Amino acid sequence: MHGQSSPPPISLLSTDGKPHPVQDTLMVVTLVLGAVAFVTAFFHNLHLLSSWAGLIGIGTGLYGQFISATTRERFALIIGLGASAIGFMLGMAHGGLFGGWLG
Repeated sequence: MHGQSSPPPISLLSTDGKPHPVQDTLMVVTLVLGAVAFVTAFFHNLHLLSSWAGLIGIGTGLYGQFISATTRERFALIIGLGASAIGFMLGMAHGGLFGGWLG
């Protein structure tokens, strides 16, 4: 076998083998905020939490998309962005970001 190296394992998520701590942190934060926003959006009295978590999740997800390096990060960010957006929109429909505190 003349010193042949084995081919790298096939990855469906196009990893480059390098660590991406900032991108991974943004990915996890977006997923957590998206989950919080999505779940709390179904409770009418939690509109403040769902709308703020959704808004912050949208911001972190968009910045994460801007600096993402792999398909794995982009895929998870899109899932988190979708959940954040749904939670944000339902939170806004149930009372908004301030819930009557401003007027």
